[in-house]
Amino acid sequence: MDGYWQIEIRPEDREKTAFTTGHGLWQFKVMPFGLCNAPATFERLMETVLLGLSSEACLVYLDDIIIVGRTFEEHLNNLRKVFHRLQKANLKLNLKKCRFFQKEVPYLGHVISAEGVKTDTEKIKAVVDWPRPETVLDLRSFLGLCTYYRRFVKSFSTIARPLHKLAEAKSNFNWTEECEKSFNSLKHSLTSSPILTYPRTDKDFILDTDASNEGIGAVLSQNIRNEERVIAYFSKSLGKPERNYCVTRKELLVFVKSIEHFHHYLYGRKFLLQTEHASLRCLLNFKEPEGQIARCIQRLHEYDFEIQHRKGTSHVNADALSRRPCTESCKHCTNAEKKFGMEIDISVKVLTTTSVDPWSSCEIQKAQLENPNIKPILEKKLNSADRPPWQEIAPKIPATKRYWALWDSLHLKDGVLYRRWESDNGSSCRWNSPKE
Repeated sequence: MDGYWQIEIRPEDREKTAFTTGHGLWQFKVMPFGLCNAPATFERLMETVLLGLSSEACLVYLDDIIIVGRTFEEHLNNLRKVFHRLQKANLKLNLKKCRFFQKEVPYLGHVISAEGVKTDTEKIKAVVDWPRPETVLDLRSFLGLCTYYRRFVKSFSTIARPLHKLAEAKSNFNWTEECEKSFNSLKHSLTSSPILTYPRTDKDFILDTDASNEGIGAVLSQNIRNEERVIAYFSKSLGKPERNYCVTRKELLVFVKSIEHFHHYLYGRKFLLQTEHASLRCLLNFKEPEGQIARCIQRLHEYDFEIQHRKGTSHVNADALSRRPCTESCKHCTNAEKKFGMEIDISVKVLTTTSVDPWSSCEIQKAQLENPNIKPILEKKLNSADRPPWQEIAPKIPATKRYWALWDSLHLKDGVLYRRWESDNGSSCRWNSPKE
């Protein structure tokens, strides 16, 4: 008997299930398929019936119950406990669907064993035998099945990117060589996917991250018996704005996205974050971060982790793909930035010196007061340490508004306006030079 049909519907609610046939109007006495709340109701029933049995005894999802045991005797004992609960609730099992004393069982599209979790060969066979898609709908169906197993595939987003672009295309369906390569690569990756180990609460998690021009990726693992065993893969393709990020911003992005993806594993416990981008340790120690960097750092501060630098030659489990070098216009990695269509030059660091050669402080102040971008802010700083209200700055030109937004990082020294800029080995000041 089907599990749903073992749940009676209250008499006052049966009329809500009414349906019409050629022989009149009928209504269900037991819960039928198709009711919007039926799955949740049945799951609540099973959770209530097996309440108190730990995950070391059994796991349940709707009508799929998996009963485990480290030894044959423990397994028998857990079977008795589950049978007793089902009997007490007057629930019946379909003997033809039951399997006893298995070393591995298919469960929710996966195969569960003592070694870990792997893909179901029956499901993967459908992927391998899938003919080349002829329409967008065919392609979306194929991608839907593949996506279910994406946690088994390293760099899934990067591999599937051409197919996703084609599936979103509003133009004609054009199957290219790149799409064919992606299609075959996905098939191969799924058929050769590794066995993912179970997470263990007595072991520290290790998160390896990496970024490339096309996507970001991460590997969550644990060191079990002196071997790093993979728990899950994560990947995400980058949009056009993100692909223009410098290496530092991409690496910070993969930090945030991968930690959020594995939040249920990592939150509340210390873990090791491995990367080949050594400068990120300094980046996270910025005293006055701004904009996107500040938001990312604030998000990461919710987690307890240690950063470990790993050489690129050793960082093979994360996606070590080619990188775009930082350009001179990257405001996060160099000494220049462009905002509001104007270039704001940031000059040489002033760490311990009190004067800037060849200009004196008076000459710099005079030049800054003659600069329409800096003058309104400098005058406000000379008169008060408090940030002026936005109403006073709103009519000004965009570059002045930019300086107003940076008010807390602007400082006066000998009447000269400096912007405090973080360096790798501590704070530093740089002076804003007006354009000649």
